[in-house]
Amino acid sequence: MLEIELTAAGTVTVGGRLDALEAPKAQTFLDAVDGDCLLDLSNLEYVSSAGLGVLLKTHKRLAGAGGGLRLVNVRSHIFDIFSYSGFDKLFEITRAAD
Repeated sequence: MLEIELTAAGTVTVGGRLDALEAPKAQTFLDAVDGDCLLDLSNLEYVSSAGLGVLLKTHKRLAGAGGGLRLVNVRSHIFDIFSYSGFDKLFEITRAAD
């Protein structure tokens, strides 16, 4: 189950599983975000290729409008997925201290 919300500080927090079942929910939420987006992935347990697609689409849309998508508190097993897919070169990523 995916949990996604905008905090009072303006950070989008994502927790649970970002997979094919939850990708439409995440895309709908992120489509409403403008400018620079700080995505806190500290509670993300799993991301599939569908989830990566959501992040890529959001990043391209924000970058095209002069903004961007930054990923913070990325746990090591999630960072490995970004690394294997080459997304670590696309996104600004700050790893969690796990």
